[in-house]
Formats: sequence, structure tokens, C-alpha cells
Amino acid sequence: MGAKTAHNLGKALGHSKTDKRIDILRRLQDAGSISEAARRAGVSYKAAWQAIDILSNLAGTPLVEKVVGGSGGGGAQLTQAGKDLLKASVHLELAKSQVVKHATAPASAASQATGMLGFRTTMRNQFPCTVSAVVKKGGFVRVTLTTKGATVFHSLITSASAELLELAVGQTAWLLCKATAVLITRASKDPQKNRLKGVVERKSRGGSHSEVNLLIEPGITLVGFADPLVKLRVGDQAVAEIDASALVLAMAQ
Repeated sequence: MGAKTAHNLGKALGHSKTDKRIDILRRLQDAGSISEAARRAGVSYKAAWQAIDILSNLAGTPLVEKVVGGSGGGGAQLTQAGKDLLKASVHLELAKSQVVKHATAPASAASQATGMLGFRTTMRNQFPCTVSAVVKKGGFVRVTLTTKGATVFHSLITSASAELLELAVGQTAWLLCKATAVLITRASKDPQKNRLKGVVERKSRGGSHSEVNLLIEPGITLVGFADPLVKLRVGDQAVAEIDASALVLAMAQ
């Protein structure tokens, strides 16, 4: 396995053997069938394929290939890259277990923050929340998340994504959102969007819109953009408006 391939597999590895996507690959290796792997993992066939596609995209190479013919009429199996990924996940878990043995300090705000330090992302807004409600609506799931300071967010994700994340009330999740998806205004009356009140902490002009840092509760500041016609000053009350589909979830491991 070349250096480039190994590097790309690292991106697909995730953070734990409990990652549902890795679990599906492991079950596929045993079952030789995507539908059977989905059944054993407790997810839909669609969710299983989504997991495989995501991992393959991250790895930059196919992890699963179809098997034609045979007594069972065909199936699927892992490519060599898929097998290498599973082996790497075992080594990662062993290494992590050694680290955990030496971690004796109690949980703190600082240690909680390390949960996302392994990620590099263009999303300016990212902070921890607790899942407080999970409601299915057709092929989508509306997830209600609450911050430590009781600020409420609503995120809209697909049912397949909800399956892979194994969402449940009480779980800790990281909420992520691009600054360009946050509209800062004086007031918002759109009931279909998240509307979060706060105080303008900083403001800087960039291009046609002004970048605004809005403090919504101690320790959580949303970064967004305001129309130049909206005259906001530091210390002003304002509202951050965000579409539910723009909020991305990342589960803590």
C-alpha cells in the first residue's frame, strides 16, 4: 500500500471502532452481502450504502466491490483498501486504549474541547450540544439540540444519516455551521429557520457584507454576515438566522 493510499485511508478511519460506518464494513467482510451487513448492523440498506460511499470518498479509493455469480447469486466484498482500513482501525483502537489507561484527570471544559481538535474544517461555527429530541418526518429527521446555556437549535438531516449516527436523546453532539449560512439581522420572523438572539461582540467589513460575531450565551459566539443596509454596532442586540438544513452534526466518540 503506497504512502498516498495510506494517507487517504487515514481520513476515512474515523475515531473509534464504534463508528457505525466502520462497523458496517466489518460486518460486510463477514457476511459478503451489503443487505446482510445492513441487517446485522441494524440500519437500512440505503444507510449502509451511504456509509460505504462516504468512507470510499474519504479514502479516495473504492472500499467495496461487487461479486458476480456464485451459489448465492452474487454479493459484495471488501477491496484490498477496505481490508487495510479495517486492519488500521484495530491498530488505532489498541493505541487509543493505551492512552485512555493513562488519562486519569476528570473531564473539564478544556478536555471536552479536544473532541474536535482532530478535525480541520472550513466551518467557523462549532460547539458541543446535547441531543434533546429526534423526530422523524418522511425521509428526514428533525434533531433538536440544546447547548449548556439552554440555547436551542434545530437541524434537519436525512434518515440514513440519523441511522449511521445512531442518534438518541441525551447524546453529546458537535454542531457545525459555515459562517456564510448565518444571516445576522435586527429581527427575524421566519418560523422555518433557527432564530438566535445575541449581542454583537465584533464587526468587520469584508466585501459586500459585514462579518459579525454574535454572542448568544457565555462561551458560544456565532460568526455570520449582515447586509450592509443593516446598521449594527458592537453592543447592539441582533438575531442570527440559520436554516435547519445548514446545521451539520458530528457525534462525539
